[in-house]
Amino acid sequence: MLKSVDWSEDRDYKTGSDNEPLQFYIDALCNSKSFDLLLGYFSSTAINVLSLGFANFLYSGGIMRMVINNILSPQDKEAIKNGYEGKVNYSSIKLDDIKSLKNTLDEYGKHFFECLAWLIAKERIRIQIIQPKIGKGISHYKSGIFGDSENKVGFKASCNFTAYGLLENLEELDSFMSWENGRSNKWINAQSRYFNEIFEGHADFVEYLKVDNILVAIKSEFGEKSINELLAEEKYLLEKKTKLPVNEKLNKTLKIAYKKIEKFEEIEQQPKFPNGGSPRDYQAQAYNNWQNNSYKGIFAMATGTGKTITSLNCLLQEINKKNSNIYHCLILVPTITLVNQWEEEAKKFNFLEIIKVSSKVDWESNLATTLSTVKRIPTPFVIITTYASFIKERFQRYVKALPDDTLFIADEAHNIGSKSVLNSLSKLTLQKRIGLSATPKRIYDIEGSAAMEGFFDDKEPYTYSFSMERAIEEGILCKYYYYPHIVTLVEAELIEYIEITKKLAKFYNNKSDSFGENDIVEKLLLKRKRIIHKAVNKLPKTREILETRFEKEGNLNYTFVYVPEGNTQELTEDENSDEETIKIINQYTREIGKIDDSIKVNQFVSGMVNRNEVLDQFRDGKIHVIASMKCLDEGVDIPRAEHAIFCSSTGNPRQFIQRRGRILRTHPQKDIAVIHDLIVIPDLTSSNADSDTFRVERSLVEKELERVMYFASLAINPFETENVFSEICKHYDLNIYTIHNKLKNND
Repeated sequence: MLKSVDWSEDRDYKTGSDNEPLQFYIDALCNSKSFDLLLGYFSSTAINVLSLGFANFLYSGGIMRMVINNILSPQDKEAIKNGYEGKVNYSSIKLDDIKSLKNTLDEYGKHFFECLAWLIAKERIRIQIIQPKIGKGISHYKSGIFGDSENKVGFKASCNFTAYGLLENLEELDSFMSWENGRSNKWINAQSRYFNEIFEGHADFVEYLKVDNILVAIKSEFGEKSINELLAEEKYLLEKKTKLPVNEKLNKTLKIAYKKIEKFEEIEQQPKFPNGGSPRDYQAQAYNNWQNNSYKGIFAMATGTGKTITSLNCLLQEINKKNSNIYHCLILVPTITLVNQWEEEAKKFNFLEIIKVSSKVDWESNLATTLSTVKRIPTPFVIITTYASFIKERFQRYVKALPDDTLFIADEAHNIGSKSVLNSLSKLTLQKRIGLSATPKRIYDIEGSAAMEGFFDDKEPYTYSFSMERAIEEGILCKYYYYPHIVTLVEAELIEYIEITKKLAKFYNNKSDSFGENDIVEKLLLKRKRIIHKAVNKLPKTREILETRFEKEGNLNYTFVYVPEGNTQELTEDENSDEETIKIINQYTREIGKIDDSIKVNQFVSGMVNRNEVLDQFRDGKIHVIASMKCLDEGVDIPRAEHAIFCSSTGNPRQFIQRRGRILRTHPQKDIAVIHDLIVIPDLTSSNADSDTFRVERSLVEKELERVMYFASLAINPFETENVFSEICKHYDLNIYTIHNKLKNND
């Protein structure tokens, strides 16, 4: 680090000599973790001039503290202001990408100032703005201290920390090493105390200013006293940077700095845990359990607990164990959206050889070439395919060519239980297998569930489980309020509902408390489910919930509405026209928009070309309400959603468990989520304990209450649910806590 640098022999640096001040700064930055700078004039052009050194410094975790005076360029003032206020583009800055960071710092443009603002917001560059308390002078310091955790190097210079000072003037700089004579060490210690006194706000001889008090260096304000460093044409100075005469020692310093960047780039190319971190304890435990189960198993993890990262960490640990950068992985996902999401997550691990397989990608040539190359040369790859593409003969012909060490990962692994997928998997000989699901059990498909568990050689409680209750307790998912709302059927719906229920009653077995397997029963249940699913009164109830909130809060920001699927009949404005079939989602969208002109509502449906743009605008508050159908059930992250209305439910636990998990994703500006759930219950006056349909109704109401208790049991306000359903429970002789305990025992 600092002690190993070939410093100037006499510790002196002068423009035009063998030891340039520029050389000192680059050497120091490339070998430091801290940089305290006590300045007069500062311009970010200095960071640009020293971009090579600053890239190394920041990539290595360096933190810079600056005390500056109150005169800056307009761009620097704006960047500092944006950084303090958090108005920065976080997504474009990556401190773990050394090449991108170096290029950003080297380009003195919009992205450079975004980077500066981001570094300030993240406190990687911390700034204290001062001016003398007495008189009209300015802060005119030109000194600083570099540190590497063990040693320090200080300096006192004639040059300001600006491009003009570094490139234009004839300047000199004296340096001090903490490991040398007593004078140097004493100077560094005294300077550190002096800097800390000022920076920490304890100096009574200076006035501390806010960013709004910064003066912008322009001729109209400073007249003949203009500060040439800040007014100098930046383009000229930065062009001059590339034409600097480079002496032997400076050239050596630059080469060493470039080699460091190349070394960092090489490290970046190696698979590693995202963001320089390490697996959480539970992710490490999942890997250990998987190893102990002969590299097979199901990870039953609640939506939002990081199933993707947990499984990719298993691939990473296998790579580390082999001490090789060669990896092979096949990943199955339900949707094209998830193909793209898995690609992004894999890239965060530096798995770069990724082949996407779906109907939207021309993949075959790339896959054929890769698998052919693997036979001759060690070649890494990650294949991500949809289930739909996986089962087709076009893909299946390549399955036998997969290397034996290929890790097989099935996302939303319950899909494996379908006959078409199981048939295709019969050709798969890969032994390392991971199934991922928040809800592994296939509802109403005992055989499919057994086949899935058999494929992964696993059964409950599974190789690794992470419940939603635990996720909420540990802050991985946010806490929530749950409000169920009872919705009644209109007269026409009720008549049809009762008619179907009477037919179903003929097939109901009182002893087993269930229906026998029968095609007629299935058709009747489906027909009645559609009545409940598309109940007309759900729409006015949804609007009522939203209107109440709008009156209270003045907005509907970050609201998600799960709309029933399908079509409905609606009269047009032309009284003479026939009835036309429209999408239910159009009705909901229109009604929500009528609440207030200020409300921006958008649909989110399958096949949308601008789906990512819609979610981005929702996250940024430009779209307030999203009305969606089931395309969000698997895989789409919406962490900014704070309020949700569930108007649609098929009765499948997997669906509503996944939907709840989507809404409970955490976000820095989100503390609690609110869920409204619309529950359709038959009219109690239409039946009693002596009626033919009573037991059938009771059974179906009990199923609805199971869903209610799934939601209510983990909510902040579980007891409110008891009050809402007390009359219904009494009518059907049901106990809501008995239902809850039954669910807990089955989980």
